[in-house]
Amino acid sequence: MNILMLNYEYPPLGGGAGNQMYYILKEFYNKKEINIDYITSSITKFYIENTSPNIKIHYLNINKKGSLHAQSFKDLILYSIKAYFYSKKLIKKQKYDFIHAIIGIPCGYIAYKLPLPYLISLVGSDVPFHTPKYRFLDQYVFKNLSKKIWKKAKFVVANSQGLKEEALQTSENQPFEVIYNGVNFNEFKPSLQKVQNSEIRLVSVGRLAIHKGYHFLLHAIAGLNNVHLTLMGDGSEINQLKELANKLKIKADFLGQVSQQKIISVLQQSDVFILPSLTEGMSNALLEAIACGLPVIVTDVGGSAELVKNNGFIVEKGNSIAIREKIIQYTKQPELLEKHAQNSIKIAKEMGWEKVANQYNNLYLKMI
Repeated sequence: MNILMLNYEYPPLGGGAGNQMYYILKEFYNKKEINIDYITSSITKFYIENTSPNIKIHYLNINKKGSLHAQSFKDLILYSIKAYFYSKKLIKKQKYDFIHAIIGIPCGYIAYKLPLPYLISLVGSDVPFHTPKYRFLDQYVFKNLSKKIWKKAKFVVANSQGLKEEALQTSENQPFEVIYNGVNFNEFKPSLQKVQNSEIRLVSVGRLAIHKGYHFLLHAIAGLNNVHLTLMGDGSEINQLKELANKLKIKADFLGQVSQQKIISVLQQSDVFILPSLTEGMSNALLEAIACGLPVIVTDVGGSAELVKNNGFIVEKGNSIAIREKIIQYTKQPELLEKHAQNSIKIAKEMGWEKVANQYNNLYLKMI
C-alpha cells in the first residue's frame, strides 16, 4: 500500500492529533507492505525526514509564530495551500492507493479536492459545534462543508463513541467508524517507588484554554487545605488562571510546557488526575494518566466518560461543586484511591498503540 497522509500537526508542533500519529507511525516502521508519505508543518524551513525505510515525513514551512501547540487561521490556511499543491506534485510522481487525512478541516478538505479516494480521522475540534467559539462559523460554513467532505470519504473515523454522537448531529445518516486513541505502556506506567504524602496530589495536563475548564477546577479546590494541584501545559489562559489561584489562595504549581519525561514523573507521583473540560474528543493526557495508575475525575464530554469504568468519577461539566465533592470523597476514602488506581491500570492495558495501528491497517486493506 502506498499512502499519502495529511496532518498539519506532528511533534513538536501541535497537540493530540500530532502525538497520535507519531505513535501510529512508529507501529508502521519497517512494515514492508506499507509505504507512507506524511505531509505536515515545519516552523521555519522545508525538509524531508526518512524516519524509517518505508515512511517519509515532509515538513512544509508555514513560518510558524507564537505557541507551537495552537494553530492560527493563518497557519492553517498557509498549510492548506502548500499541502494541496505539494500533494498534487507528489501524486504526479508517485502512485498512491489512497489518502489518510487526519483532522476533517483542513486536511479532509484537501483530500476532498485531490483525485484519490480517502479516509478521515476526526479528533474533536474538527466536528461542527464541538468548540463553542467557532459556533458561528460551524453554523454557516463548516457544517455543510463537513457533510460534503464526509459523504465523499470511504471511511470517517471518530476517536470515541462520544465524538461519533456529536458528528451524527451534523450528518445523521453518515456511517462512522470508532477507533480510540492509544497509550505507550513503555513510557507511561505506574511508579515502583511512589513517595507517600499527607496531601492528596491532584494533577492535570492540557492546553490552558477556556474550553479546558480549569477555572472550574480552581474554584472546586478553594479552601481545601489537604490538597495540592499541579497543572502542566501552556495556553492563552495561563495568566488568568495564576491570578485566580492566588486570589483563591490555592496551593498550585503551574509548570507550563514541560518535557514528556517530566509529565511522566509528575503523573507517577500524583494521586488523582482531573480533566474538567467543557469539550473533549479522546484525551491523550487522560489515557496517559490512566496508564500511570491514577484514579480520575472527568467531565461528561466527548470520549472521557468512556474511559471511566470503576476507576474514578464522572461529573457534570462546568460544575465546581460536583468536582469538589469527588475530591473530598477521595480524601475521606483512601482505600478507594487504591482500588481505582488498580482499575485504571487494567483499562490502560487494553489500549495500546499496536491495537490502534492494527485497526487502521484493517481499514487500509478495505481501501484498496
